[in-house]
Amino acid sequence: FFLFALVTPAIAGDGSDRLRAFLDHMRSLRAAFQQSVFDEDARPLDDASGMVYIQRPGRFRWDYTEPYPQEIVGDGEKVWIYDSDLDQVTVRPLGDALGDTPVMLLSSDRPVEQSFDVRAVDGPDGYDWAALKPLGEEVSFTEIRIGFEGETLRIMELQDAFGQLPRLRFVNVGRNPVLAPSLFEFTPPEGADIFSN
Repeated sequence: FFLFALVTPAIAGDGSDRLRAFLDHMRSLRAAFQQSVFDEDARPLDDASGMVYIQRPGRFRWDYTEPYPQEIVGDGEKVWIYDSDLDQVTVRPLGDALGDTPVMLLSSDRPVEQSFDVRAVDGPDGYDWAALKPLGEEVSFTEIRIGFEGETLRIMELQDAFGQLPRLRFVNVGRNPVLAPSLFEFTPPEGADIFSN
């Protein structure tokens, strides 16, 4: 972009079954994440880390803390991106900003099959994996792969249109915690440059 506060029934099956059950039982999510980006030859390009919070439907917050702070807040209507180093805010309507993206996948309450073709695939780390191909045409990636350890979300990988592979690893994952509404509110800092598109 999640801590599991509620226990869901044991799920037998493959990664696609686990994904559907995970989304069916998720109302909110909190987790720490480590983000890495690799090129088409699996060479590392970039690393970042932070916290993610999701309140379905349509509210989310990605707080990047390393290597530099950045806030991405979805308040249900708009997406706000704040770069504190540049003192710059970009704001877009929620639908325009998300499309069929991983953030939409986790924060939307509509059935996953409306936006993705979902299938079980083999993958590393002993996880149960699901692969999702977007059904829409105007997307910047070709596939999302999601790995589960039991019922816990552990990893998301994107294959983007340029051959890069962003990977998110999640720790301290909690599902359905009570999250403060203020997490999903954003007021641009006084004096910040604001760009709308």
